[in-house]
Amino acid sequence: MGGAAALMAVEHAPPNRRGFYGSWPQMGVPAGMLIANLAFFALSGNMSDHGFQDWGWRVPFLGSAVLIVLGLVIRLRVSESPVFRAMEKAGRIERRPVIAVLRTQPGNVLRAAGIRFAENSTFYIHTTFVLTYGTTVLTLERDDLLIGVVITAALGLISLPLWGRLSDRVGRRPVVLFGSALLAALSWPFFWALDSGSLPIIYLVTILCVNVGNHAVYAPQSAYFAELFEPEVRYSGASIGSQAASVLAGGLSPLIATALLEAGDGYHLIAVYMTAMALITVCTALISPDPYRQSLKRSSTPGVHDARPTESTTEMSHG
Repeated sequence: MGGAAALMAVEHAPPNRRGFYGSWPQMGVPAGMLIANLAFFALSGNMSDHGFQDWGWRVPFLGSAVLIVLGLVIRLRVSESPVFRAMEKAGRIERRPVIAVLRTQPGNVLRAAGIRFAENSTFYIHTTFVLTYGTTVLTLERDDLLIGVVITAALGLISLPLWGRLSDRVGRRPVVLFGSALLAALSWPFFWALDSGSLPIIYLVTILCVNVGNHAVYAPQSAYFAELFEPEVRYSGASIGSQAASVLAGGLSPLIATALLEAGDGYHLIAVYMTAMALITVCTALISPDPYRQSLKRSSTPGVHDARPTESTTEMSHG
């Protein structure tokens, strides 16, 4: 979840379409994967191995400078959200938002982190570790596995907004619960599919894991996290919770999976780890409120906030 972009999208959205609007920044992940892998295939397929290793791999990195400039131009042209402008006009500026959110809403910071565990940890196993496991343990072709990643990335441009829109209709929590429970259930079948060696089966199960299970958890998060926090500390709260999970669950998962593969006999310990990560999200969602029908200007649902600030203040900027 890109904190500032996601929050801007959600706070600019109509109240009944926050999940849908918030899912659009999330599409940066599959879009980036799709562009990167297509660039890899295009360059590696038209260059010698020596040329690609020598300088060809640098071309996509240099080309990404265009996206950086595009992102900067878009941000400079987007106005602050109505919620932020209202808070700014009222003079409610929080000078120390990180301290404030940890003091007033620590429970919601932990909820935001817990909700991310399922999708963040399993995503890197489904799309990154799978290349190591498939090529070294099963001797599958790397390009065949990369095609599966490209397929899920392309489908992600459709599945993410669909899950986001569904969360507008039925709530964030039911969608997150469905996705995380499915990820837990697919922990072993994912490896059974890989062990089968059948590419159609591998692609099908990968689509179920990523585009159904993972994206059902991921798509509603922008709106869900924005709705959990008071506007005074919304950006800091959502960002701290999200990024903490990115480090603990996402960044370490390929390393943990590799270590578990070496420590155990096959994939079984990895499947246990994936199930545990998914169950953390299931349990977190079960004990979290679902204020998806509330106004973002000021939440009032019991249980949403751990403590309310004594003074109404807001953060300086989302960007």
